[in-house]
Amino acid sequence: MKERVQLDLADLPLHGQGQASPTWWGTAAFMLIEGSAFAVAIAMYLYLLGIAPSWPLAAAPPDVGPGAIVTLILLVSLVPNWLVGRWARQEALRKVQIGTVVMCFFGIAPLIVRAYEFKALNVWWDANAYGSVLWLLLGLHSTHLVTDLADTIVLAAVLFTRHAHNRRRLGDVEDNVMYWNFVVLTWLPIYGCIYWIPRL
Repeated sequence: MKERVQLDLADLPLHGQGQASPTWWGTAAFMLIEGSAFAVAIAMYLYLLGIAPSWPLAAAPPDVGPGAIVTLILLVSLVPNWLVGRWARQEALRKVQIGTVVMCFFGIAPLIVRAYEFKALNVWWDANAYGSVLWLLLGLHSTHLVTDLADTIVLAAVLFTRHAHNRRRLGDVEDNVMYWNFVVLTWLPIYGCIYWIPRL
């Protein structure tokens, strides 16, 4: 049998970036699943709010200070995060390296404040349904902060090795940028539920 070349694909890149990457689609699917978990937790909060005789239940509303500081840090972090994504698309490795290290600090800062935020809820997780759902919401988001921080630290370390010159790493940076945006944006409705609904 005689073989004939139909199309020469030798010049195609080995890795795609953005939507051309399977990792991008995996990250998007991961965010969809986790976003659903946040939606279910917020729905639980709203359900309990609807059936409770008073809200919050047997507790003072949470202190706004720590939550506002976390929110401010997260919103400010969107600027360097956007820059890192832009530099990754431009393949500006040195800027991506520095920006990813900066994002590690933006991952650490809200976790430090978050340690005080749990106490500022003014209710323990086992006090009643209100306490349980508040700790669930804050715990879920804290888990996402920790996992993204771990991912960013590993990515930053890899970017300072010989593997950084692989274009696939820059695609990983773009995926990490997208995931951080998700972590920040999912915090906003949770912040509203925890701190402002009890004050309405």
